[in-house]
Amino acid sequence: MPETEQLVSTDGPPRLTGLTFHGPLSEARAGRLVARLAATGPGTVLDIGCGWGELMLRVLEAVPGARGVGVDVNAADLARGRANAAARGLSGRVDFVEESAAGTTRGPADLVICLSAGHALTTAEPPAHIAGALGALRGLVNPGGRVLFAEGYWRRTPTPAELGAMWPDASAGELPDLAGLVDTAVAAGFRPAWIETATTEEWDDFESGYQSDAEEWLAAHPVHPLAEQTRTRLDTHRAAWLRGYRDVLGIACLTLVPVA
Repeated sequence: MPETEQLVSTDGPPRLTGLTFHGPLSEARAGRLVARLAATGPGTVLDIGCGWGELMLRVLEAVPGARGVGVDVNAADLARGRANAAARGLSGRVDFVEESAAGTTRGPADLVICLSAGHALTTAEPPAHIAGALGALRGLVNPGGRVLFAEGYWRRTPTPAELGAMWPDASAGELPDLAGLVDTAVAAGFRPAWIETATTEEWDDFESGYQSDAEEWLAAHPVHPLAEQTRTRLDTHRAAWLRGYRDVLGIACLTLVPVA
């Protein structure tokens, strides 16, 4: 990652500088996604829960003249996205907006990206949140457009011990399997043009990158006022990953076409 794209806090550990994408997504897969989406010639791109909007920026680079809007509530991530856009000469074609995606009026767009951010579109509780998100996305995409939707699913039924190591109140019923996830997209008015899932290697790269800069900071600052808080956060997250959802939780990335 270019130095201009790294935002480092002087008060504590740097935040997510080891990640290019905020999710288990390899450079090879990102390249294929961008090429496939750019081939449809979108004039407008809407990124829901965009973070720093890396994939959106790559689509804009691949489609001269296209314009994008990224929506998120994290000011630091949005600032990183604006800095990245400026470094690539894209500032005039993209806006990063700090606001909730619930009930957004930023659409419709030719391409709508929603990568593991469907919860931002609905107040429904799991597992109904997936149908709620897909229903909202159906209203945000133009006819003939595309939705790129990434969402969690169970690769297999988690054991009670694995559920106990995950997030609070994790349950086997809160996510579908892959077939159930795709069926929900079809029921929402889409056809799945492409179905792909994150590999274990992509997950390991993401989880390691998610922790790496803070782990290195903690090793160098073991008695810092924020050290204990940081240590607890890192150890808790690592345990959830390695003892809980590794090889159990999957992420599917669906390229969806709205039914006319």
